[in-house]
Amino acid sequence: MDQTLPDSTIDQAAVTITDETDLIGVRHTLRAHARAAGLSLVDETKLITAGSELARNILVHAAGAGGRLDVQQVMRDRRRGVRATFTDEGPGIEDLDAALTDGFSTAGSLGLGLPGSRRLVDELTISSSPGSGTTVTIVKWQRR
Repeated sequence: MDQTLPDSTIDQAAVTITDETDLIGVRHTLRAHARAAGLSLVDETKLITAGSELARNILVHAAGAGGRLDVQQVMRDRRRGVRATFTDEGPGIEDLDAALTDGFSTAGSLGLGLPGSRRLVDELTISSSPGSGTTVTIVKWQRR
């Protein structure tokens, strides 16, 4: 079971996502947590890339409702990691399986956002249904 690190200097943070300028705060927050958790530069970059895509999805798909990033350092089996949870109050995802398929898009994009994010991180979970918003949680673990 994951545990939040109680002894970390950067253990939790939140970023409101309402416009393009908030993407900078998302990236900065994820970078700070990745470094504090001891992630390699490659894993830090993967986490930031996945997080940027998920934050952008909030801007594109949440119908102007905006959203939020909650990030924290976690520990499992003596490994440190970063858990980032992206939440919005938008219309939700009608077909999760399709949304996680390369090339599927409801916004006319390449349809690589969610499946690409899933490939970049160690864990990705999605909770969504039409009319109830979406929550996507990603975790990136320190390499052994």
